[in-house]
Amino acid sequence: MFYLMGMNQPFPLSASPDAAAVARGVSRLFLRHQITVQSEVCLRNNRRADLMGLNAKGEIIVVEIKCARADLLGDQKWTDYLDYCDRFYWAVPSGFDWKVMEGEAFLPQRTGLIVADAYDAQIIRPAALHALNVARRKTETQRLARLAMRRLTAIADPEGAIGEYGLD
Repeated sequence: MFYLMGMNQPFPLSASPDAAAVARGVSRLFLRHQITVQSEVCLRNNRRADLMGLNAKGEIIVVEIKCARADLLGDQKWTDYLDYCDRFYWAVPSGFDWKVMEGEAFLPQRTGLIVADAYDAQIIRPAALHALNVARRKTETQRLARLAMRRLTAIADPEGAIGEYGLD
């Protein structure tokens, strides 16, 4: 499980302990750069971003975590995330052979690359800025804020009936 820093409650990230470790390292790196994230954020196109966050400028960042080469090469949906972020990053665990991500199929001129472990992360390639439409940014920022508030409410009141109020 991925734990939000400073809290005792787990956030689901994946069944993979490697993915949780990468998410934790990326989260720590991003916090130092004033970027806060949420794990497993459902997008309006029925995709789910592994990490989605906001930086101090209000830009939306999406991170797709890959821990296995086969998962990376078989992923045909990742470009669906690009319409929902200003910056897109791949994040992989230490020791992952990320050289394949330099190929044109992975849009290296647009996508960033982060290598992480459970304790920290390093940006190998910065993500290029591709500014979202203002209306899309507003909608996605509000959706992300509501998700964060729902999750905090669930932590504060785990027996509460947050789901029955239709807050999705």
